[in-house]
Amino acid sequence: MTSDPPPESSLELRPAEPHEAAAIAGIVRAAYARWVPAIGREPLPMRVDYDKALTEHRFDVVADGDRIVGVIETMQRDDHIWIENVAVAPDAQGSGIGRRLLDHAERLARAAGRFEARLLTNAAFAANVALYRRLGYAVDREEEFLNGITVYMSKRLSPFPGS
Repeated sequence: MTSDPPPESSLELRPAEPHEAAAIAGIVRAAYARWVPAIGREPLPMRVDYDKALTEHRFDVVADGDRIVGVIETMQRDDHIWIENVAVAPDAQGSGIGRRLLDHAERLARAAGRFEARLLTNAAFAANVALYRRLGYAVDREEEFLNGITVYMSKRLSPFPGS
């Protein structure tokens, strides 16, 4: 039995803390588990050492009280923000948390003077590709990778949101 997603008003978006690595790994594993049958292996984010990754990249989380329900991992590059990973707890998917995390990454990019967001996903993750397209991301290229297709996507960001 799944519970209803938490109401938006009870959610806090904040930087992740180093001691939250295990919780982040758990969210990622749970979020990506649905894709294992589609590609016949664990997606690469399920294999990451999050204790190490938290020291190397920026992580922000959406928390419902003490429980993390979403996470985004980003890296500022010379001319864009790279979105390494977005994951939402299965029982919170469809509630706008993923969109909120992506909006946050885009705000971070603008604040740093970067006017493009980039990410990649697996072509077999059709729901993810569709979500990114709805949010304004375009497919830049597709490449074969580990018996599948990696879809590289990007979104041009205006200096001012909504313009």
